[in-house]
Amino acid sequence: MIQVIQAQNITLAYLKQKFALQKSEDQQFFTEWFDYIPEISDLEKQYLDRVKNNYLNVLENAPLLEEAVKMVVLSPLLDLAGFYGHPFYIATEESVEISEEIIIDDEDNSEETQEIIKGKIDVLVLQDKLWLLIIESKRSSFSLAKAIPQALTYMLATSQPEHPIYSLVMNGEDFQFMKLIKQDKLMYALSDRFTLYRRENELYKVVNILKKLGQILI
Repeated sequence: MIQVIQAQNITLAYLKQKFALQKSEDQQFFTEWFDYIPEISDLEKQYLDRVKNNYLNVLENAPLLEEAVKMVVLSPLLDLAGFYGHPFYIATEESVEISEEIIIDDEDNSEETQEIIKGKIDVLVLQDKLWLLIIESKRSSFSLAKAIPQALTYMLATSQPEHPIYSLVMNGEDFQFMKLIKQDKLMYALSDRFTLYRRENELYKVVNILKKLGQILI
């Protein structure tokens, strides 16, 4: 029997049970988001100030849908991080599929069930055919807590388990990075959460981290 599950319906409990995914509490597991972060220029800061103001101004009329979040916020971030140029390229709406064999055994019957998780990655940054960064962009009213299991599911689908895989989940005003390593155990960790509702423009930090990931992944 085959059961299809949509990635947006996956929970952390499901990933923990089916894939033995564990969260690392070791601060040294994911140092890329805070250690030796490159600076950005004053011109880039001015540009990011405009991006922040644009988002907050547009949001005054109504919550932004996913496509508006990508246009107003995500696209400028990818541009400043250098992900539109060589050696990177962008794929959107990339279909992914993960299958898991499960044996269901009870008193009445014993059967093998294949669970297939299907979904589409919003934005995927690649170099050659190597997945570098998965970006899950949600509407402005969407909680990142709901986006994290979906992004982790896509991270599990990478075909290069020997390489760390990174992800950014965002809803236009909140941003959080993740790192996953598939070695002896499946381990992941989260960065701090950045938000546009602090006085300091935390898009500076988001772009800094994106640039850092771009540097270490090539």
